[in-house]
Amino acid sequence: MNILCIGGGPAGLYFGLLMKLQDPAHRVVVVERNRPFDTFGWGVVLSDQTLDNLRQADPVTGNLIGDALNHWDDIEVFYKGRSVRSGGHGFCGIGRKHLLNILQDRCLALGVELVFETEVADELALAAQYQADLVIASDGLNSRIRTRYAATYQPDIDTRMCRFVWLGTHKTFDAFTFAFEQTEHGWFQAHAYKYNENTSTFIVETPQEVWKAHGLEDMSQEEGIAFCERLFARYLDGHALISNARHLRGSANWIRFPRVMCRTWVHTESIAGRDVPIVLMGDAAHTAHFSIGSGTKLALEDAIDLAQSFAAARTGADTSVAAVLRDYEARRSVEVLRIQNAARNSTEWFENVDRYTGMEIEQFAYSLLTRSQRISHENLRLRDRAWLQGYETWLARAAGVAATQPPVPPMLLPLQVRGTRLKNRIVVSPMATYSAVDGVVQDFHLVHLGARALGGAALVMVEMTSPNPHGRITPGCPGLWNDTQQQALRRIVDFVHGQSDGRIGLQLGHSGPKGSTQVGWEQTDEPLPDPAANWPLLAASAVPYGAQNQVPRAMTRADMDAVLADFVAATRRAAEAGFDWLELHCAHGYLLSSFITPLTNLRTDEYGGAGGAGLANRCRYPLEVFRAMRAVWPADRPMSVRISAHDWAPGGHTADDAIAVARLFKEAGCDVIDVSSGQTTREARPVYGRMYQTPFSDRIRNEVGIQTIAVGAITQADQANSIIAAGRADLCAIARPHLADPAWTLHEAAALQSRAVNWPRQYLSGRDQLYREIQKQQELLASASGSQGLAQAAERAEGL
Repeated sequence: MNILCIGGGPAGLYFGLLMKLQDPAHRVVVVERNRPFDTFGWGVVLSDQTLDNLRQADPVTGNLIGDALNHWDDIEVFYKGRSVRSGGHGFCGIGRKHLLNILQDRCLALGVELVFETEVADELALAAQYQADLVIASDGLNSRIRTRYAATYQPDIDTRMCRFVWLGTHKTFDAFTFAFEQTEHGWFQAHAYKYNENTSTFIVETPQEVWKAHGLEDMSQEEGIAFCERLFARYLDGHALISNARHLRGSANWIRFPRVMCRTWVHTESIAGRDVPIVLMGDAAHTAHFSIGSGTKLALEDAIDLAQSFAAARTGADTSVAAVLRDYEARRSVEVLRIQNAARNSTEWFENVDRYTGMEIEQFAYSLLTRSQRISHENLRLRDRAWLQGYETWLARAAGVAATQPPVPPMLLPLQVRGTRLKNRIVVSPMATYSAVDGVVQDFHLVHLGARALGGAALVMVEMTSPNPHGRITPGCPGLWNDTQQQALRRIVDFVHGQSDGRIGLQLGHSGPKGSTQVGWEQTDEPLPDPAANWPLLAASAVPYGAQNQVPRAMTRADMDAVLADFVAATRRAAEAGFDWLELHCAHGYLLSSFITPLTNLRTDEYGGAGGAGLANRCRYPLEVFRAMRAVWPADRPMSVRISAHDWAPGGHTADDAIAVARLFKEAGCDVIDVSSGQTTREARPVYGRMYQTPFSDRIRNEVGIQTIAVGAITQADQANSIIAAGRADLCAIARPHLADPAWTLHEAAALQSRAVNWPRQYLSGRDQLYREIQKQQELLASASGSQGLAQAAERAEGL
């Protein structure tokens, strides 16, 4: 092939040399607008894993880069006059100019043609000149080609909230350093790391409003640098901060990070009668925030993946360029999205440092290290066992637990809420089982809930239970409006209290516009097939959940009074039945949720109103219900409220609204916010992923100052430990895993036993067979050699 790479950054150079290495018959041309050894920026960061990938793709280039790298294992965090240092993180830094020089030299050695000082105004003419079969648009963050063919690529560019400036210094740091400094207007942070024997990168970042408040917008470049030198003087030891962007005037060197995503990376143009694909690569296709150091990594690994795709296609059924690009994009886009999701979490952490400044440095540093949700609790143990055990000891002490060796994991620490003490942080999430008869729970519920109470969870929640007949979601949902229902629930409560040391809670809720539907294993959310069997629905407004759903009646004041009275009566019954915990369901599009979200509340009275200004009105009725319930619920027993923190739909609630809603419920006496999201409209398009709702919980807990329950795609003890240890939630509600394994908590604790053999045995319930299997896993892992051996051992261990 004739391959034209427009842009001589890491992506274009590395792809060019890999393709030339793969087949010397390829003609590869890289066109760059700058001179051969020009560059902007300072050092770039690569992980040890990325370096391994480079060595496998081309050992010569990988070793040249590896020999030039500065390695470090430690991260040090400076905050409020103290510091925390942890090791085992495995980073390496290299000057961007040096990296480009290595790639340029390797290209020349292999016969790649490098054309410098050429501004590409017409890529089609250039492609015709070189008779290109493939064009790689590696023209960077501000890609002209991406802009020109935006109709195809459909870029989504999100300019983030912080301003940052990329500087250098001759102060050399022996660890990747995060330094936080508070000013009268807010927080600044520095990201600093050494990348050669006498130079470090020094990035200064702060929220836009703080940057403006200090007048940096109106300062010259020299004045802005002097401001940063004064602010971070204690870390610079007299060394100056240096800019290599002197061509910029005023404060233009302070920029806001643009997160770039594209719907597709391939555009095809007809050039000289041939269809020629133009493929975005590197920053032209996607960006990832510098706080996880993955921009250069993504560019290099794009090049590796596409080159390997062409190599594999030589023996494939379809060897066409179009097929290669289709398969490449389908596969590579998933990995890029994973990294961009992690980068989004990291970006938002640094944009909201003030959210975490109520923490002591121990938890602050842990939160920082796990901010992307890619680094977990057990991953930190692999990196620095001693440091993590020290943190676990600190966390246990803060929870009032005596020191043990090894320390009790975060998810097994107790929690006191009012007069209720939970033995650990695991909740069996309320899950609809559609097995009640006339609202009465059955033997199924006794076995289902009782087994999970015996399985080690601290709190078992009964599924959403209606205070009246028309508030049920389906005919198979439970209710609490008569003595028979109360007695059946009391039987389950007595079993949990008599046979376990767990607690049991009840979730009360009214289905509203989502009622009178089929049970879950039929057609979920669809009306009952027999029209005569459907019952009338109520909602904030006459807005159906979907076109096929029944149109609810907008509630009158009389309706509100009647339903409120039903909630109060059900609350009294729940207390008499002996429940330890009560939750009010105000999420997922049910009755009270239909008031809160503007998507379904179209009222014009004091219970409605558009936008943020109307939020207090929209919450008015749910708050009336909550206060009335709280007034009759025993004062020593906790109450929580489940909310949808985001509607995932245009015009709906966002995380900002969730903060306001949580504050209102806190003021009304709510103890805990159970943080879910979505399901308020059929138009919702959630961004799914592991622990995908936890960031909402994190924000509510640390901004509102209220305890929270994290829920949603939490499937492992490792994830629960990370969430609790980082202060992102106080409890973790586990749903589907508990359906598959009633003893999920005990089994996860037993799995942790493989790393902490001295735990008290009462956590582990004497499962000797499981211990033997864990021992086999340990033996497999101990015998592993290198990354390949470790992967093989992990596969075998997973089979056990």
